Amino acid sequence: MGKVVLREFVGCAVTRARESGPIVSSFAPRRRGLLVALAAAFALPVAAQPAATCPAALDYTLPRLQDSAPQRLCQFAGQVVLVVNTASYCGYTGQYEGLEKLHARFAARGFTVLGVPSNDFKQETADTKAIADLCFNTYGVKFPMFSPQAVTGAGAHPFYAALARASGGQAPRWNFHKYLLDRQGKVVANFPSAVEPLDARLTGRIEQLLAAAR
Repeated sequence: MGKVVLREFVGCAVTRARESGPIVSSFAPRRRGLLVALAAAFALPVAAQPAATCPAALDYTLPRLQDSAPQRLCQFAGQVVLVVNTASYCGYTGQYEGLEKLHARFAARGFTVLGVPSNDFKQETADTKAIADLCFNTYGVKFPMFSPQAVTGAGAHPFYAALARASGGQAPRWNFHKYLLDRQGKVVANFPSAVEPLDARLTGRIEQLLAAAR
């Protein structure tokens, strides 16, 4: 097939796919890859794939604990997410260890823990470096941690206010309260502080959510 004819063929295929929906999205993987490669070779425009939808529950920004860099929680869309309000000087602070083990067990399957320090219960320091040292050096935390936020009352961060509304008004009553979100960003359960991270009630629910179709 001559170069001019081939170019016209590819151009027609790309145009036809564009008119029928997202470009080449309906093609089998191998054919799609070939068409994209051919289109690139002939400098033909190929529409980008649609971005993943960000669920309302994750459509917020929080500053990262390490450096206060703003982090869009939309980056966790499509994952099973456990949101935990943490504190450095609480009887439950040792749960950091269990949370890290939980994260390590399930992370490869699309699970993450999000840790949000809070001084709402007067057991957290305002020194973010000290919090980071405790999390990352003492407990070896590798899951995302954010700068301290209010998690209860009228001053609660909008992210936490939304979690409470989605849980029927169940705001954290103490440190290490746990909200569990499914892959669609829906709050499906919440667990009080006394429920340890490796408790079968929690791990069993996570297993169910990870096994469910996206």
